[in-house]
Amino acid sequence: MSGQSLLVPGEISPTRSVPGNIRRPEYVGRPAPAPYTGPEVQTPETIEAMRVAGRIAARAMAEAAKLIAPGVTTDELDKVAHAYMCDHGAYPSTLGYRGFPKSLCTSVNEVICHGIPDSTVLRDGDIVNLDVTAYIGGVHGDNNATYLVGDVDEESRLLVERTREALDRAVRAVKPGRQVNVIGRVIESYARRFGYGVVRDFTGHGINTSFHSGLIIPHYDSPHATTVMQPGMTFTIEPMLTLGTHEYDMWDDGWTVVTKDRRRTAQFEHTLVVTDAGAEILTLP
Repeated sequence: MSGQSLLVPGEISPTRSVPGNIRRPEYVGRPAPAPYTGPEVQTPETIEAMRVAGRIAARAMAEAAKLIAPGVTTDELDKVAHAYMCDHGAYPSTLGYRGFPKSLCTSVNEVICHGIPDSTVLRDGDIVNLDVTAYIGGVHGDNNATYLVGDVDEESRLLVERTREALDRAVRAVKPGRQVNVIGRVIESYARRFGYGVVRDFTGHGINTSFHSGLIIPHYDSPHATTVMQPGMTFTIEPMLTLGTHEYDMWDDGWTVVTKDRRRTAQFEHTLVVTDAGAEILTLP
């Protein structure tokens, strides 16, 4: 395992502005979003809009990822993704969501999810997850991926590679008529082959006009996840695998989630729609 020192919170830069002509999600400026009361199965028009949002989110993440290197701050990554989304008419969904202060999440090493971009400097041997969501056309597209920073040790590199494979296997398991717990069953069975932990308390979710619709997609085999997949359903799959325990602590910022044993963790995510044949990924660049 890498001998890198543990992370500490950095300095958060001022809130970035969004051009006034870009449509905001309804929750911006409010403490919480309005509860979603619509269907999980979306119309063809909504799905097409989500393709646009998903493509912008994927390209914004790719643009930010080009900058990843030792010596770069996570705030610089936020700046790039923010600019890309705004330049393409999209609002960064995380900005102002329940008070989150930035336009993407940057989760480094032991951070499971929801890391806040700040003055933290990436170091040779780190791994960093970028989680980018774009809002345009009244809908959201959400994706994330974990990247290597410089020369990364084999244990961490394999964790990243296998977490990506876990997502790919889970997407292939999506079929109409199956319960959503098949997704977690596939992820958990694969992760156990390598002794990895599977984070349980942070999950995939329904997404459409709402950032989080209320539909839960566990990444472990939950007997309670009995929702049956239907064509037109839209949701994310975003497995979080750990080298050690799946248990976690949260920083005082109320967002940054770290593994309790401070061992490394990786995550990958796509937004997808259930089709008659399986799944279509909506977050492809």
